[in-house]
Order: sequence, then C-alpha cells, then structure tokens
Amino acid sequence: MEKMCPREFSQQFSKIESILVAFAVNLTKDREEANDLFQDTAYKAFKYRYLYRPDTNLKAWLITIMKNTFINNYRSKKRKACINDQTDSGFYINSGDVTVENEGLSTITIEELEALVGELDEIFRMPFWLRFQGYKYDEISEMLGVPLGTVKSRIHFARQQLKKAVKENFGVSSMYEI
Repeated sequence: MEKMCPREFSQQFSKIESILVAFAVNLTKDREEANDLFQDTAYKAFKYRYLYRPDTNLKAWLITIMKNTFINNYRSKKRKACINDQTDSGFYINSGDVTVENEGLSTITIEELEALVGELDEIFRMPFWLRFQGYKYDEISEMLGVPLGTVKSRIHFARQQLKKAVKENFGVSSMYEI
C-alpha cells in the first residue's frame, strides 16, 4: 500500500479546509469553538496521516476525525460538569460552572504518601512516579525499555500496594478518605 507524501497530504488537506471549517461551525454553533475543533482535527490528521489510505476518501476520513473529536470533547465537558449525587436515588446532578473549594482535612500528609511511595520496590516505584509526573504509558515503556503491558501492570500493582499501606498505616480504608 502506497502512502501519501507530507506535501501531497498538505495540498489535499488545504483543498478540503473550507468544508471542514463549515462542518465545525455547524457542529459547535460557535465560531471560536469551531476554530478550536478545526485545529484539533488538523493536528490529529497530520499526526496520524500515515494511517490514511490514499485509495480512500480523504474528506470522509477528516470529517470522521472531526466528528469523533467533537463527540469526545462534548462527553468530556459533560463529565466535568456533573457530580455524583450521594442521595439514595444515585442520579447525577448537573453542577454547571460552580466550583466548590474542598476544605476538608486530610488524615495523611503529602510527605507521608511520598514516604510510602519511596518504600515501593524500584520495579514499581519508577513507573508509578513517571505516570504521576504526567508521562504517558507508551513514553514510560520506551524510557524503561519494558513492554507497555508491563508498565501498566506495574503501575496497577504500585497503586494496590499503596492502598494497602495507607490502610495499614493510617487506618484509612479508601483512598477517597484521604
């Protein structure tokens, strides 16, 4: 299967650009959000252009990327705008844009948590810290030279060990009580 060179991809993308902008405006109903959606789509299209098959419809491929990006952004915004209702019915309540400051006291300090992390075996500690610092799983895999599945399982086991240590040392049965 032959791939499209970057220059050719860019030229084809430019031909469809006005259609994509119009589609973004139609989806978002807001010019500024449409520009953001278009930029996200363009970024993903160029980042993953190697996945595009030249024998298929580029416009349809790009519109699918845009539509999926819009849906994912919409779902993400909805999740962030909802809180879990603690009543018996268990329904979700739309919290809107209200931010509530959590002034609750923690039974465990950051230093105590860092000490517990420091007690983990190196095999678990390193991937855990890297993930905590914001690295993606595949980046950690590459840095440590271990398979992706190994990284994920080591981080999972590190979390399990930390939960157990918190419960044993501080009597907290759930990380949510911290």
